[in-house]
Amino acid sequence: MDEVLIRVEGAAGRITLNRPKALNALTHDICLYIEAALDSWADDPAVAVVIIEGAGERAFCAGGDIAQVYHAGKTGDYTVGRDFWRDEYRMNVKLARYGKPIVAFMHGFVMGGGVGLGCHVRHRVVGESTQMAMPECGIGLIPDVGGTLLLARARGQSGLYLGLTAARMGPGDAVHAGFADHFLPEAEWDAAKARLADTGDVTALPRHAAPDSPLAAAQGQIDALFAGADIPAVMAALEADSSDLAAAALKAMRRNAPLSMASTLAMLRPGPADIVAAVRQEFRWTWRSMDQGDFLEGVRAQIIDKDRNPRWRHGGPGAVSDGAVAAMLAPLGADEWEEVA
Repeated sequence: MDEVLIRVEGAAGRITLNRPKALNALTHDICLYIEAALDSWADDPAVAVVIIEGAGERAFCAGGDIAQVYHAGKTGDYTVGRDFWRDEYRMNVKLARYGKPIVAFMHGFVMGGGVGLGCHVRHRVVGESTQMAMPECGIGLIPDVGGTLLLARARGQSGLYLGLTAARMGPGDAVHAGFADHFLPEAEWDAAKARLADTGDVTALPRHAAPDSPLAAAQGQIDALFAGADIPAVMAALEADSSDLAAAALKAMRRNAPLSMASTLAMLRPGPADIVAAVRQEFRWTWRSMDQGDFLEGVRAQIIDKDRNPRWRHGGPGAVSDGAVAAMLAPLGADEWEEVA
């Protein structure tokens, strides 16, 4: 498959997303191919380590390719999206629980599905160009692909801040927030990958001090501003603050789907216990996102028509009831996401 290059080089299984013009966005087929490679290498003694990377200069992976999901959903066919998410989340869990070390080299844009691909593995490398974000609330979705687990485990209220505002993290921020482990200058990446292929030894990965983190510098302010019990309380705190950070956060949240934001807050407090609990909860929401949520309208406004004028189901954050959130997160019965081998 040309869109993802899968091969064994020395002691390394190597996975390269190969859609640079599409910022290496994930398709359903790509997820299935990656999962099949992981399964084939799990008991292969020749493969000691797995490397995941993205082709081109602009992105590791900027998210999921959701155009097909949108167009099917508009005809009333919700199975395309539901099947994609079910299988993608299974891949995310396998990445998190893989028995061999996986090293993700995440340059450029790392968003949404790219976070799910690269940020649950054991060794997460970022470089100077890394720009990481979870922008799902802006398209009527919620941070998924296990993102609720990462956000809930981030320091203080920074996870809620990142999930509600889609604020971008540079490399220092990604390390501070727990989305990455290693900062490595990108000029050293080819040599590091070659050593991994030669030796299969992840201890050979060089270690450098991470760059300064604006997120860390603002941690106290973020903790105070995002401590509210609900979205209206958070927005009231932002409105009462004159800082640039508060103004930017408020601007972002005013564009977002109210149901998505209220649900994100509920999912992060107290947060899922593990990756399986995270994706099961996320799947309940995304399974309903097309017929009971704002996903189709959000994608239309931001990606298809690009008029940036979504008409959300709820008029504002204060219009979202606890019952509306609970309905999106209720168990799915026979359709529940379940972990499979």
